[in-house]
Amino acid sequence: MAPASLTLSLPRAPLPPPAIPSSSVAACSHLPATWRGTERKRGPGIALAAAPAGRQAGRWRAGVSSFSFLPSFFTGNKGEKDAEKAMRLKEELLTAIAPLDRGAEATPEDKERVEEIVQQLEAVNQVKEPLKSDLLNGKWELLYTTSTSILQPQRPKYLRPFGKIYQAINADTLRAQNMETWPYFNQVTANLVPLNPRRVAVKFDYFKIFSLIPIKSPGSGKGELEITYLDEELRVSRGDKGNLFVLKMIDPTYRVPL
Repeated sequence: MAPASLTLSLPRAPLPPPAIPSSSVAACSHLPATWRGTERKRGPGIALAAAPAGRQAGRWRAGVSSFSFLPSFFTGNKGEKDAEKAMRLKEELLTAIAPLDRGAEATPEDKERVEEIVQQLEAVNQVKEPLKSDLLNGKWELLYTTSTSILQPQRPKYLRPFGKIYQAINADTLRAQNMETWPYFNQVTANLVPLNPRRVAVKFDYFKIFSLIPIKSPGSGKGELEITYLDEELRVSRGDKGNLFVLKMIDPTYRVPL
């Protein structure tokens, strides 16, 4: 979706209609077994509920001594406080970005305020290795970005993408997809190359204009994306050009076509 660089904002399609920058993600291969995340458990509840403390790291935790209950106790206590703080910050962030039309109407003061909240949220991120987490997989909706290639603020409003913009990521197949809706319905797909457990290189392969006309991406279609906050409901990513992306989970069962 336009959201991966959607941070890695995926570059725009080479035709008049704005292509979807595939935010932040960025060749097709499988992650090592140790990179597979824990099973996602979702249930009905309040949107943007904070993920349970410590659930993401358990599988990769190294062995500890017989006195491990001491660090575990203190770590768990801090995790609970961080989870509570994350919930409060997410509510504050959603309130701040709600009137900004995905960032197209943001003033410098608005951007500064959003950046301040996001930095505090990143500081309490409990998923330290998001590429190992199943929470990453699925379809995300772009709520806010600083990417002008996505927002097209220089265009009249009626020529900008005004429908929802989505980005899907598959950590298991290392695929990403950006999808615009009204009025252009452009799409772009990409392969992801892990650089570390938080950052990927994005190599775009195909654009689709009006969801119909496939166009092979030029060799220059690539970027990088770092996932700086992740839980069951919210993801924050930063692209290699300094753009910020805030997305919410829409469909955890969606998978990017191969």
